[in-house]
Amino acid sequence: MSSVYDFTAETIDGQPAPLSDHRGKVLLIVNTASKCGFTKQYAGLEDLHRKYAERGLVVLGFPCNQFGQQEPGDEAEIKSFCSLTYDVDFPMMRKIDVNGPSAHPLYVFLKKQKKGVLGTEGIKWNFTKFLVDRSGRVVDRFAPTVEPKALEGAIEALL
Repeated sequence: MSSVYDFTAETIDGQPAPLSDHRGKVLLIVNTASKCGFTKQYAGLEDLHRKYAERGLVVLGFPCNQFGQQEPGDEAEIKSFCSLTYDVDFPMMRKIDVNGPSAHPLYVFLKKQKKGVLGTEGIKWNFTKFLVDRSGRVVDRFAPTVEPKALEGAIEALL
């Protein structure tokens, strides 16, 4: 696999979602959770989506329950929460694992492309963010503590 476009996910509604559908776009890929201290970042992610979508940014949310069991709901509950609480309009995917033997292949790839602190690959917590350029190359990784608004400069540079 040479780019994120080689992977397929499933939408939160269970439909195939080839990342190649976003070829030529800048992607912000985020593992999310509804009951986390960082959950309020949904608002910032939606702001980025609304501000930059017309210029080619796609935010992709991947719910994950691996950190403190902070995404316990099923896809219908997650979709409802995101819509009703944060008016999320960016694409949300089916709940996945991002670490361990059942990690989604996309996340295995992302972690190898951009390692974390001290060269570690594992995702440390919810709302870790990966920024991908228009050619499908992973260009940066941001910790959960980095607010979405702080990514605007990096996003602008790729648009």
